[in-house]
Parts: sequence; C-alpha cells; structure tokens
Amino acid sequence: MPPRSSTVHRTRLASFQLALVVWALLVITRLFWLQVLDHAWLAHRALRQQEKFVPVEAQRGAIFDRHMTPLAMSLPVQSLFANQRQVHDPGEEAAALAPILHATEAELRQRLTGDRGFVWVARQLTAGQTERVRALQLAGLGFQPDTRRFYPKGELAASLLGYVGVDGHGLGGIEQSFDHGMAGQNGEAVLQVDAHRQSYSQLARAAVEGANVVLTLDQNIQFIAQQELDKRVAETHARRGIAVVENPRTGEILALATTPSFNPDDVQDSPRAALGDGAVSDPYEPGSVFKLVTLSAALQQGLITPDEMIDCQNGSIKVGGRIIHDHARFGLLSVTDILRHSSDVGAIKIGLKLGDQEFYHYIQAYGFGQRTGIRLPGESRGIVRPPQRWTPMSIGAVSMGQEVAVTPVQVVAMVSSLANGGVYHAPRVVLTSFTGAPPATQPRFEPDAGRTIVSPLVANEMKQMMAQVVLAGTAQQAQLNGYTAGGKTGTAQKVDPGTHTYSAHNYIASFAGFAPLNDPVITVLVVIDSPQGGHEGGATAGPVFKGIAERVLPYLGVPHDIPVQAARAPVRIAAVDAHEDSEQVADPTLVADTEPAPAAPAPTPDSPAAPAPPSASATGPLVVLDYGSHSVVAPDFTGQTVRAVSASCQRLGLVLSLQGNGVARAQSPAPGTRLASGTRVVVRFTP
Repeated sequence: MPPRSSTVHRTRLASFQLALVVWALLVITRLFWLQVLDHAWLAHRALRQQEKFVPVEAQRGAIFDRHMTPLAMSLPVQSLFANQRQVHDPGEEAAALAPILHATEAELRQRLTGDRGFVWVARQLTAGQTERVRALQLAGLGFQPDTRRFYPKGELAASLLGYVGVDGHGLGGIEQSFDHGMAGQNGEAVLQVDAHRQSYSQLARAAVEGANVVLTLDQNIQFIAQQELDKRVAETHARRGIAVVENPRTGEILALATTPSFNPDDVQDSPRAALGDGAVSDPYEPGSVFKLVTLSAALQQGLITPDEMIDCQNGSIKVGGRIIHDHARFGLLSVTDILRHSSDVGAIKIGLKLGDQEFYHYIQAYGFGQRTGIRLPGESRGIVRPPQRWTPMSIGAVSMGQEVAVTPVQVVAMVSSLANGGVYHAPRVVLTSFTGAPPATQPRFEPDAGRTIVSPLVANEMKQMMAQVVLAGTAQQAQLNGYTAGGKTGTAQKVDPGTHTYSAHNYIASFAGFAPLNDPVITVLVVIDSPQGGHEGGATAGPVFKGIAERVLPYLGVPHDIPVQAARAPVRIAAVDAHEDSEQVADPTLVADTEPAPAAPAPTPDSPAAPAPPSASATGPLVVLDYGSHSVVAPDFTGQTVRAVSASCQRLGLVLSLQGNGVARAQSPAPGTRLASGTRVVVRFTP
C-alpha cells in the first residue's frame, strides 16, 4: 500500500473515532443530564401523566341530642370525576349527563374538555344519580367515594346546628364552632392509568374519622318549642320569633327555636337572613324584663323589701330633665305591685336608690355586656355602657330596660339564676364529644359550681313577686294549668333606622318565666319581633310560654304542684287590677315600656263563684288565690329557733331552706301568705 493511501486511511479512522467519542460523550452527557440532573423533575412529570393524588374526605362526626338521637350525620355517597384525555366526545357526554346532574350542557362540556388527567364533574351524587350515570357507561368517567351531610330532622334546630358547604367545612352553628374536631383528617387516594389507558385507584393514606358532638338539646322539647313558636308567629304575623328553654339548675339549653328557619339540606334556596342564630347574635332592648335586675339588686343591697311602699307620684317622674309617664296613674305601690303592674316610675325610683355604680355592678354580675361562652359562632356581647358614659337620665332608662341591648341567651341565664336560688350558670349547648363507638351510658352534664349573684332569700322573694306577675299582673295569659309559675313581661319599642328614635309601630314583645315556682325545672324565654296588632309581652309572648311549659313539664315527669282545673286558668283570682296599658310619654324620643294587665277570667257556671272583691286600698287590690284543700298560711317565724321553725314547717308540709344560725330574723314568703303544700320557705337566722 502506498504511503499516501495509508496516511489518508489513518486520518479517516482517527476522525471517525473522534466523532464516535464525541457522540458517546454527548450521549453520556445527555443521559447524565436526564438520569441525574433532571431525574426528579422527569419522575414527577411522569407521575403527573400516570397518576393523580385525590383527597379522601374523612367521615365527619355526627351531632346528637342528649338522648343520642342523631341530628346531623354524614352518609357515604359517590362523586363523579373525569379523565379528560379519555373522554371521546365531550359534547355528547355532556348532553347525556345534564338532565341527571341538573347542570347545563355548556358547563359540563367545559369540565369534560381539555388535557387534564383528573377533574371533578359533580360532587356528592345521590344513589339514584349514581346508578343512572353508571348505566350510561361513558368513557373517561369514574367514581370516587365521598360523604354528604344529612340532617334527618329537617329544619329542627337548624339555626343551632348550622350547615356545611360542598367542601365539607362547617359554615354556621355547631358545624362551624366545632368544625376542626368534627372534620377529622382527610386521607389520600391515587388514581393511576395502566398500559391500556384504563383508570384505577388505590388508597395511599386512610382518613381519620372526626369527633361526634352530643348536645344538651332534647329533640322532643325542641319540637314542642318550635311548634308553639311557629304557631304564634303565624298568628301575630310577626317578623320572627325566638324561644329558649333552659334547665336553670345547670345552664343546659334544652331547646333553642327560631322562626323563620331553613332547611340545612338545601341551604342554597334559603334566605340569608334565616341562616343566622338570633338567640346569640342579635341584641335587643329587653324592656320591662330588665326590671328583674333592678329589683333584685336593690333587694340584695337591703335598699327595699317586697312589702315596702313607694310613691309612684301619680304616674310620672322627671329624670335628667325629661318627664316619663307610667301607663297608669299609680300612687303608693308596694315593691311587689311595682313588678306586678310593671310600673316604670316605681322601677326608676328603685334604680335611683341603687345608684349608677352599684347598678352597673349587678348588670355585669348577671352576665350582660359580655359573652356567655355558649360556643356558638357570632355571639354578641350586647350593649352595656359603663357608668362614666351614662347621661343624667340613663339611670332611669336602664332601670326600665332601655339604653341596654341584650341577647336572648343572656336574658334566659339571668332569669334562671333567680329561679336557681341566686346562683348563675352560664348557658351551654354541648354535653360531651366522643370518637368511635357511642358511649355505653347516656352522657350526663356536669355543671360548674356557678357564681352567686343574690342570696337564696332574695331569689325566693323575687320568685314570689314574679308569681304575682303571672297570677294577677301583666302575664295572666301565661298561667299554667296544674303548675305554678313566675315570670316577667317585656314590651319594648324598636328604634326606627331612619329617624333613630323609637318607632310608634314596631315592638319586641317578650316573656321570661320558669316553672314550677318553688322548684323550677325549666326556664323559658319567648321573644316575638314586630307582631302585628297587639304587641304586649303578656298577651303576645305569654301564650307561647304556656304552650311550651304545659307540654314540656309532663314530658319531663314533673308532678303537678297545684290541682289541675278544667277551666283555662290554674288558679282562681278573686280580684285583679285591670288597667289598660296605653303608654304615654312626654318626650317622643323616650318611649317607655308598655305592659298590659288583662282582666281576670270570669268564673264558669260549673265552678264556685269567686268571692266578692275586697275594696282596693292604697296598696292596690287584694289578690286571693284558691289552691283548693292543699293550702296553708305561712306563719310568722320571727324570733323562733331553728328547731321550732323546722317543726312548724314539717307539720305544715312546707320545705324549709335555712340560712345562718340562731333565731329567725327574715323569711320568704312573708307571714300570712297562702301557700301550696310543698312550697319551699327560706328563713334567715342570726345570733
């Protein structure tokens, strides 16, 4: 071979080898780049093409009433998803799905069109929808297990329970307050595509079930309260109504009804105004119900006694430069009659005795101006201004329930504290919570020690005065058949948003009471907002209290404490004061509370004739109560020893509550009061 040919051959071979080395280096470099430097990114991209991580919703905890009856639960359902890459004809499939899913074709076509591996088509299908979609056998569609919230009692206690959104999070009531614990922890499922482009799923992480919540509510009491409230709101054509039933011994809320209500299973069609819970979020001026705070505070401070006479100045008083008129020209009234007739002038004079600072102290002690801690969303503190922000006439306005705003749960807690011997328990709606299987025994509520606001003696004096409100005062339509009761009415004018003065047409009528009188089992507050026609608290809200109490007390197994009468009223009233209550106020910007006192029911032909009414004195008409043959007259225990008082009570069938040691100095009810057998008598002893 010639030398030149050999040189050319070696040059070509070297060039080829060099090219081969360069190509190999490029390949190795590219492989290094893909396998090492871009490995994580490419692996993630491959996984995105082959699989999709989808959250598996945890089983949301249920909500039960106190007897473990489910009020809200989550049921297993199916949710529909699509792999857009596998959908053959989005338009055709959208047309087939639209009537089943109650959606538009355009909306479904948009969800089915694209290059995404996973997209939700419809969430939480019903069993019927799931079967119909499966029968279509459409390409690219699949089902994922899901849960749907269900409320088996419909609208019952809806404002308290709340509701959940499509994402499973609570948006109101208990559902919102306890959303974190009830939601549990979601799991995760992996949707993968095999070699034939078929989807399948497997569980990557199991979901953790949420906690179940047990409420203090009793579904039967809730139903009774809701039924009575709905009926009365419809009769009065009112804007809305609220009824709260509480156990005064513990603070447990047994029922919390509002009307209008809503269906938590179909929130979209409900008005937004109905979704809230006005019992905790909407403060209002309480009117004369607030006189319970005024009188109990003055009694506790020793400034008044139930029998003390107060000059109501012929029904008018000047406070802070303004004249306030009563609804009648009252002269001398006892403190009991001031509450019974709901005298604004009398309440104002008692408030003036208290003074700003002392009055404010008791307002705070009863929980007004602060949240109760009931653990419901949107709870309001109400509006209570400190004394340094009071005007010269504020002491008069607050004494009769104006210039303050309170919530229904605050009011029912205040009345319950008087019914409970002066001990305040904050209202509560949650009994307990648990995960997994229900507890073997029915949960029991363990209340805290509470706080004492007034002494048992003062509380008992208030109860006896509140009994007179029902028996012969402004709340005779709240009298119960077979049970004694006490309470207070309120008729407060609403503020006109346009003029910022009290409206001449819109009122809030309310009644707060408890029963039975001497050993209260329930406290009931009824608030009727803007009733049409009659707007007085006794005539408008009193019948709701009567309807609820006369059904709830037998349900709870409470024995009658007075004879059951065939007539409407449980006791016969020989004489009552029948003032017409048309409030007249000199200053149009300060309209006082209006409290009517209906006339006593006339004796029926089958009942014994009522005794002739004795002549009215300066203390007002005498009320004679007929308890039948099971009645006694309270003796005067003054100066007697504990042993002697105990023996007398045992002989008369009275229940004795002792305070202190030594000899008797004060008692409630007062000596000479006619009492039903079994009545609790509070006697205070001092050395």
